[in-house]
Amino acid sequence: MSSISTPRCTHSSASVACSQNASKAGFKRPDAKQRLAATRPQKPSKVAESESISIDDPWTFPAPLLLPGDDLSEDPEYPPQSFQEWLDEEDRNPVSVKRKTIYVVTAPEIEDEVQFMRAWEKQFDEEHQVTKPSPQAILDYLQAFYHGLPVKGLSRLAPAFTVWDEELKSNRKCRRPKYVALKFGNECIRIRTRPAPDGISGGQLNLDDLLDAAIAMLPKDAYALLLLVNQDLYEDEDDEFVCGRAYGASRVAVVSSSRYNPALDEHQSVERLHAWPASHCEEYISTCCTKSRSNVKRQKTSNLQKPNKSKDPHSNSSSPLMAAMSIYRDLETINPSPSALSTLWLGRVCRTAAHELGHCFGIDHCVYYACAMQGTGSIREDARQPPFLCPVDLAKLTYATGATATQRYKALIDFCDRPQYKNCLFFTPFAEWIREVLDPTSQ
Repeated sequence: MSSISTPRCTHSSASVACSQNASKAGFKRPDAKQRLAATRPQKPSKVAESESISIDDPWTFPAPLLLPGDDLSEDPEYPPQSFQEWLDEEDRNPVSVKRKTIYVVTAPEIEDEVQFMRAWEKQFDEEHQVTKPSPQAILDYLQAFYHGLPVKGLSRLAPAFTVWDEELKSNRKCRRPKYVALKFGNECIRIRTRPAPDGISGGQLNLDDLLDAAIAMLPKDAYALLLLVNQDLYEDEDDEFVCGRAYGASRVAVVSSSRYNPALDEHQSVERLHAWPASHCEEYISTCCTKSRSNVKRQKTSNLQKPNKSKDPHSNSSSPLMAAMSIYRDLETINPSPSALSTLWLGRVCRTAAHELGHCFGIDHCVYYACAMQGTGSIREDARQPPFLCPVDLAKLTYATGATATQRYKALIDFCDRPQYKNCLFFTPFAEWIREVLDPTSQ
């Protein structure tokens, strides 16, 4: 059941360990010694020692949740990627003086010849007065997330969807041809289409075709390129949908904003009340695992009694996780304003955009911690994952960008604290988490 009709929860007790479902799934998390080793080079190297910011404090960097149906629950033996393994990866593209810029290509326009694409998306955003994520805001967030490298728009391409089959120009009533075209510069690339199997959107675009288009867009000085699209996507015929993908070795990624629209949360059973950081709510985790054992298909949060606080001295508002949860508890998750829904939509797209670009840096899915680089098995799981990088992946990124962790955190706070994101369900708790990380009195 969506949080829209779920009783309010106090989130007064958190869990920072893997859920009880982890052992049932067969997941064995790397131990503390292995996690520490994974943040550092293990061979003689000129790599500078990274900053040590609460490397293994679970109230800063919790374990992955592994709720039933989560990606790691379905693939519990997914191999970890340490800093040294990342450094040795043959397919990883090192940042160079000639190729260090991250480019962001805004969502293509829709030309009149394919105006049927405008009707593909149900008008949930209009019904709820939700505004699509601003491409400039996504770019600004990525500038902070990848602080140390230039992140730029590539507006000169002016991409647009147009007709592929010339015969369709005289038949504009056609609502779903097999192909459309994506044109940019002097290029025109065929994009396959199909109806969405679950009916949430009127049509979908093929992700592989869009990735081919992104490769064709790639400037010579690009370290990586991200193509944003507003339309729903699919990759294989068996997919219901996909939200994005990266071809890391090819330096490109594609991300769709379509499924992240909060107006779709009830339709997709997204638990907004227990999105990150409230996904670590102890009662919620227990309920998810219990309901799974009872073969209940849709998650529902029961009426909660206030649990006893953990005896762990860090499990209070002075820890980064609990500070973020405290802020989140005070925000309006049940009936948020249209502006709050709009900024939540933006935050979700920003997190996925940062994740897919992380693959362009050669960073694999994370199994060490709850982390922005975790794999995700569903839209529901995606909402439960944090926007921050764990110590292992943070070490990789700071090595690649040349920025320190502190410089990067301050850039992210500057973005999250912008007035237009005040009381945002995504950026406000993230900023509070960062503040506690940077405050030495909270460690």
